[in-house]
Amino acid sequence: MLNRLLPPAGPARVLTGITLVHTLGQGLWMALNAIFATAVLGLSAGRFALGVGVAAGIALLVSTPTGHLADRIGPRSVQIWSFIALGPLTAALLAVEGFTAYLLVVSAQAVAYSASRSARMAMVAGLVPPQDRVSVRAYLRATSNVSVSVGAALAGLLLAADSVWAYKAAVAFNAATYLATGLLTLMLPAVAAQPARPGPALKVLRDRPYLTFVVLDGLLSMHNLLLDVVLPLWVLHRTDAPRWMIAAILLTNTAAVVLLQVRAARGTDEPRAAARASRSGALCLALACVVFSFSGGTSATLAGVLLLLGALAHVLGEIRQSAGSWGMSFALAPEHAQGQYQGTYAMGSDMGKMIAPALLTWLAIEHGSLGWLAMALGFALAGAAMPRIADRALRSREAAPEALPA
Repeated sequence: MLNRLLPPAGPARVLTGITLVHTLGQGLWMALNAIFATAVLGLSAGRFALGVGVAAGIALLVSTPTGHLADRIGPRSVQIWSFIALGPLTAALLAVEGFTAYLLVVSAQAVAYSASRSARMAMVAGLVPPQDRVSVRAYLRATSNVSVSVGAALAGLLLAADSVWAYKAAVAFNAATYLATGLLTLMLPAVAAQPARPGPALKVLRDRPYLTFVVLDGLLSMHNLLLDVVLPLWVLHRTDAPRWMIAAILLTNTAAVVLLQVRAARGTDEPRAAARASRSGALCLALACVVFSFSGGTSATLAGVLLLLGALAHVLGEIRQSAGSWGMSFALAPEHAQGQYQGTYAMGSDMGKMIAPALLTWLAIEHGSLGWLAMALGFALAGAAMPRIADRALRSREAAPEALPA
């Protein structure tokens, strides 16, 4: 298990350790965020949702500019200071009184978090050879799945305690993990800052093939919400499967990602190969949706079998599509602008997360099997377009050789 979680010694292993610490706090906070806001701060569910939505929108808007900042002054500096800023910003939630103060704090957090994310991916691009970047991302993904699960288990213990002090301790712990992550980043070598170049500063916003890839990848990334949001509602309201199937599916997904993600990422560091991986992953996701569509209106046993089969197809699609997505995001970006390109790439998944809960729930719960089949068609079409986008991007690079990666 350790061999599967840890890459070879060097910067990649340090990045993995940093990810372990960072995502441990994230896993804890993901499970307690809503409860802290409503039970401790006294916000209504509507105001909490509004705050989360505003923060997500701010993170989306500043993702490309903060990535450009990482290119210009060096991603290590941006990552260090953004994580160090997240520490006191998170602790500030302990002193929040009222919705306005809460909104200000989570908005500032969104800016710092966006900067840390863009810088982290620019660090991968700057410290890892091109042929190893996707595999390192796969290690980071597998590691984060384990760490988030541990954090969620810790959150379960705090939920069992169900006290204000337990929830406040979670805030303090999350703030400490941010500070620790910032300090651990000092162990990484610095990545050289890129000087200003002629032309527009945010050149990625004029790179149409890359932006098309980001939009399609964002649509494909909506599959991440299927297991977390849509499928639990489907199991509860549209099937006769036992409720414990929800936990079984999530555990199956976590274990499969940890065991298979690194292997699934092999051979996806070149744009056309990455595009094919994204396409095959999308087809697996489409198959999963088709299988899920048959689980409604059947016996409990058959529904359980179909749900597990669909979950296996989903996780195969997830790990393959993720690998292809990473490969294209790195390979289609100029080396001197990896920060802004990775920041823009992250915007796709952000948009997918904003759209997916309402859209996919509406399709599955309101329209049943027909809605699942519509999802399947959408995933298949988005995946089928990826090889064409890769070819178009490469032709664009050939026409502008200064944009080619070194």
